Amino acid sequence: MTQPLLSAKGLVKRFGGVMATDHASFDVRAGEIHALIGPNGAGKTTLINQLCGALQPDAGSLSLAGEDISQWPMHRRALAGLVRSYQVTSVFQRLSALDNVALALQAKTGSSWQFWRPARLEHQRYEQAAQLLHEVGLGDASTRPASALSHGEQRQLEVGLALALQPRVLLLDEPMAGVGPQESERMVELLRGLRGRTGLLLVEHDMDAVFRLADRITVLVAGRVLASGTPVEIANNADVRRAYLGEESVTASSP
Repeated sequence: MTQPLLSAKGLVKRFGGVMATDHASFDVRAGEIHALIGPNGAGKTTLINQLCGALQPDAGSLSLAGEDISQWPMHRRALAGLVRSYQVTSVFQRLSALDNVALALQAKTGSSWQFWRPARLEHQRYEQAAQLLHEVGLGDASTRPASALSHGEQRQLEVGLALALQPRVLLLDEPMAGVGPQESERMVELLRGLRGRTGLLLVEHDMDAVFRLADRITVLVAGRVLASGTPVEIANNADVRRAYLGEESVTASSP
């Protein structure tokens, strides 16, 4: 069996008397698409925040490629390749799509902007940025300000920003939230193209997209991992169907 790239063991997070995550354990393997699903209030975003370092768990541990990163701050985890996106788009609205990605590349390399040397003279960085935009389907929108992009295109741009950080594991929090059917389909194809390139943990409420994309699925209910397995196993799990999917569950298809 493939060794986990990201491994969470017994993560606990309490907010007062509320147990947001209750000894949650699961892993993400290199190159796979792993979906994290569950009803609203299940603790999915709280769990993602613990993985990326935005929240410190009250108990449990987290390792990346076998190294304990439980106490690492958020920026160190990102530089090590544990990168996340958010439910709400977080791009620089006034900058072009190309400039947004170039800034992300600059953050990864740590090279400085010099006020006497225009950033556009850094040809290599902008060539890389243009290539990333092409990969996420925005090659024709490179000069447009982010504010002029549709919501779905901004979600694509956000994936490009994350890819600029060269993730080993990419945490995506509802990338299809608020997008229409065509944009959702483009996102499905974009994420499918990432299989094998990076480990991907996908939090998503669109069950059709989840079952089309995921290699494995973990179901979180009331902060606890109810089940984890292949899409077929999850679709046929009676406990999962009662707790979340419903009796008319999504038919699992091959990724």
